[in-house]
Amino acid sequence: MPHFGNGKICYIEIPAVNVEPSAGFYRTCFGWDIRTRGDGSTAFDDAVNEVSGTWVTGRAPSHEPGMIVHIMVANIDKTIAAITAEGGAVVQPVDPASPEVYALFRDPCGNVLGVYQDPSLAAGNQP
Repeated sequence: MPHFGNGKICYIEIPAVNVEPSAGFYRTCFGWDIRTRGDGSTAFDDAVNEVSGTWVTGRAPSHEPGMIVHIMVANIDKTIAAITAEGGAVVQPVDPASPEVYALFRDPCGNVLGVYQDPSLAAGNQP
């Protein structure tokens, strides 16, 4: 069950020109559950059912890094390979000198987001 509480980030709107391929990108790269709402719109729940959201048309993508949402992953190399295979691009690669393992990517619609490799997930210590 999701953890609810005051101040929790709970919902994200992702700009998309074409919702279906964008939804497929996030399903393939991050394991998000894609669903159709009662009104016919496409929504998602992240892989651990903590954050939900939707794709919105008619809104410009976030092309330049400003506020960046990072998606937690177990293996950043495999994730980056999936991102590029699915039409995304690396904007800022992993810095081998950084104590944190993260990168920025552009999804196929042009939005810039981040991926962060959590040490406990990378070590196979998933809850």
